[in-house]
Amino acid sequence: MSFFKPTKIQAKALDLIISGAMFILLYGGSRSGKTFYLVRVIFLRALKYEGSRHLICRFRFNHAKVSLWHDTIPKVMKLFPHVKIKMNNADWFISFPNGSEIWIAGLDDKQRVEKILGNEYLTIYLNEGSQISYEAYTTVLTRLAQKIAGARNMVFVDCNPPSKKHWIYQIWFMFRDPESRIKLPNPEDYKSLLMNPKDNLDNISDSYMKILAGLPPRKRKRFEEGQFLDDIDGALFKEADIDRAREDRADDLVQIGVAIDPAVTANERSDETGIIVGGVDDRKPDHGYVLADLSGKYSPDGWARKAIQAYHDFEADFIVAEVNNGGDMVRHTIHSIDPNIKVYMVRATKGKMVRAEPISSVCEQGRLHMVGHFAELEEQMTTFTGKDGEKSPDRLDALVWLFTKLMIKSQKEIEEGISTTGGAYYIPS
Repeated sequence: MSFFKPTKIQAKALDLIISGAMFILLYGGSRSGKTFYLVRVIFLRALKYEGSRHLICRFRFNHAKVSLWHDTIPKVMKLFPHVKIKMNNADWFISFPNGSEIWIAGLDDKQRVEKILGNEYLTIYLNEGSQISYEAYTTVLTRLAQKIAGARNMVFVDCNPPSKKHWIYQIWFMFRDPESRIKLPNPEDYKSLLMNPKDNLDNISDSYMKILAGLPPRKRKRFEEGQFLDDIDGALFKEADIDRAREDRADDLVQIGVAIDPAVTANERSDETGIIVGGVDDRKPDHGYVLADLSGKYSPDGWARKAIQAYHDFEADFIVAEVNNGGDMVRHTIHSIDPNIKVYMVRATKGKMVRAEPISSVCEQGRLHMVGHFAELEEQMTTFTGKDGEKSPDRLDALVWLFTKLMIKSQKEIEEGISTTGGAYYIPS
């Protein structure tokens, strides 16, 4: 075995693991070493208990392949150079000379889930638990049933802390069942530890720490400080819904658009211009994908060129732009640079919250996917309530315009190309 020197916080995690508790939660900010450490612990358990079987899950199988199978697991394997570990790329498990196995799974693939639920496990580890539903968690727990002499069955969960309404917070901090609200009969079996990036500075670049420090306040609390958050009363979008639907990539999109919510002025005190790129697939009902957030403070020429560049980079089908404040100037500005772009001008007829409700519903249904992380956009989505005095959510507005055009189609738009859906009407160029 290669030499492994745990960080101080990882040494505290070991105290939890050997404490006798059955359910261990490591929570905290991004890149704090949670996943690497827990995978290493599972390797050690596999080596110690002959013929044992262990399961590592993420919500989506493609995420498990990218982050675990192709990244974390090979790194951990390097700590055991003298152990002949085999990787089975057909059934996605690794095997040890003593007959032990570690299986990798995603909980979004029904056939895959049925296959893994046919086994019993000594250890179950839910990676990025904030994305996993309580129903999936309880279903997987039914397979924590392998009996090995001298070994304890254990559950590991890690997460960047979601809302306090999430089942993870309810179990590990309120010690109650998230559905029945009944107190857990054995709270001593649940132990948790906060692990943050500052605890793992030897393995994190200074530039990454600067990125975390520059995040919006709620994102910084979550990804740098590792705090569980309160849902904002009145906000239409929830962190848990966004997390659960997040993707690493979007393939086979049938339509792509660029949306602009232009600022009225262009000076240091001006609002930002919201510029969002997204697309839809052809499932029934269809799913939407946020591909880019290019928002910022621009002059009219600046935001037009930024949107046009995105139109070409993403091979988009149209640009949709709000014209309440700019009138024909918006379309004229775009067409003065590229007259061949299809431009839809949208004029709001209802308030922001009313316009956003259909898109909020799509998000709640798990049909709006962030392809990556968009900190500023997600901050606006989860904090804007429409109360008097709130700053206009330019990025959120652009997102709503875009996916109203892509996903909330009225019969009139289908027939005539003009939509009155979502408190707006579209004027095709």
